[in-house]
Amino acid sequence: MITLRPSEERGGADHRWLKTRHTFSFNTYHDSKHVHFRSLRVINEDWVAPGQGFGTHPHDNMEIITYVLEGALEHKDSLGTGSIIRPGDAQRMSAGTGILHSEFNHSKTEDVHLLQIWIMPNQRNVAPGYEQKTFPASEKQGKLRVIAAPDERDGAVSIHADASLYVSLLKPGEKVQHTLAAGRSAWLQVANGAVELNGHAMKQGDGASVSDEPKLEIKSNADAEILLFDLA
Repeated sequence: MITLRPSEERGGADHRWLKTRHTFSFNTYHDSKHVHFRSLRVINEDWVAPGQGFGTHPHDNMEIITYVLEGALEHKDSLGTGSIIRPGDAQRMSAGTGILHSEFNHSKTEDVHLLQIWIMPNQRNVAPGYEQKTFPASEKQGKLRVIAAPDERDGAVSIHADASLYVSLLKPGEKVQHTLAAGRSAWLQVANGAVELNGHAMKQGDGASVSDEPKLEIKSNADAEILLFDLA
């Protein structure tokens, strides 16, 4: 079964310095039909104005993945980590027993466009941790490249969750396939472009939950960037 989550039905707000869209319930936005999907708790699409950002704030017991689509995001945390996240990077922060962090647009002239993803952990109160890796476009073009997984396979960042995140860049007419093991589900998020998921048309910002579909075929109708979550 495939259930679409159209972009225009997401929650969100425009705070001038921040434009945000929420796939699932978040902050003051609550939708009882879209609180989470399996262990996938948050997919927020954010556009942050130049020089603006999120001041220091706490998290605990959550696996947080930041994926930048355009621009650059500056990160600092209570572990002493400081980094710049750019397109092609996957940043993972395990909040565990508790962590403080801040995120700001690194540019003074251009917006930063990003996806922030929260996945509920399968282990509580782990030691907080941070990891960031770069995945070149060549590794994602026309194929599904795992960038986050519990077993760190193929050089993915590690997460404390029974979930794997794949990304792909697709040219018009290109397609990728993914097989779901028995009992597993998936979520597809279209970051850019337009695709068809098993024949279902999807555009930028759309998501889709997938259950009881052993094989997924994602075909691009335009230059596209997708994120695919394989979930217990």
